[in-house]
Amino acid sequence: MTTTTARERQVRDIGPGDHACLSFADDAEQRRVVTEYVATGVANAERVLYFADRQPPSAVLGWLEAAGVDTGEAVARGRLSVVTADDSYLATGRFDSGAMVDALRREARDSTAAGFDGLRVCGDMGWALRGIPGAEHLEEYERAVDAVFREERASAICQYDARLFTPDRLAALDGCHRSSVEQRPLHSGALLKLVPTIRSGRHGLRVVGTVDNRTHRHFNAALGTARGWPGDLVVDMSALTFIDVAGLRALADTATRLGAGRHLRIEHLALALCDVVRMVGWDRTPGLSLVPDGATT
Repeated sequence: MTTTTARERQVRDIGPGDHACLSFADDAEQRRVVTEYVATGVANAERVLYFADRQPPSAVLGWLEAAGVDTGEAVARGRLSVVTADDSYLATGRFDSGAMVDALRREARDSTAAGFDGLRVCGDMGWALRGIPGAEHLEEYERAVDAVFREERASAICQYDARLFTPDRLAALDGCHRSSVEQRPLHSGALLKLVPTIRSGRHGLRVVGTVDNRTHRHFNAALGTARGWPGDLVVDMSALTFIDVAGLRALADTATRLGAGRHLRIEHLALALCDVVRMVGWDRTPGLSLVPDGATT
């Protein structure tokens, strides 16, 4: 079964050459990704730089220690550095995107020269919303710094809290990265995988595999969870292999239960399945919209 899109990467697969965006709306998801990414770098004898913002360095170190990382030894041996954004990105009192790109390139080269197996960077980018001078150039920075991770033995995960950034800004920033970090699936089985997504600032669900009588309960449970997310919902069917009529009805029911002002958008649904939805009249469900496979809008 296909498990990720070409752009989405599981955190365990992020490594040298990658510049990935993590859009998250849950503190536990942030902790999971940060812990796995940083701990893997320390274990791989890479040098890890972590730039903290909303969570203080002590909290990040606590996450790592709970996962079994000897942070004292890692810091003492130069494998791990956890500092605040104020002491890194904003050390001069403003954000200088060009200077930061140059600094990270030097860090990458110095790390390999010192015998580390590359550089691993992870930063909470929430500081960009504090009205810091220069923060308006954040997208320019993300596009420029991509070359560092592409050309040096280095990787990065940039974290953006979807509860803080506007949907349009989040979509623009995500587009500055060559990949995005896949969130923890709500369900992952041999027949069906259901993955939360945040795309273009909207919460959604990516459906991978088969929705039938063997997987209905997992599909319905995931849709129930998705109803609790804020705003409109997007269901991505690009990796769907089969869905029965009961599964399509569950989507229509979900749209009905979202409530006034909210919408459910089903994307990349096969044309034949769109015809089924229209034939039974579910396309007239308030708040439900279909974007057939191959359509661009």
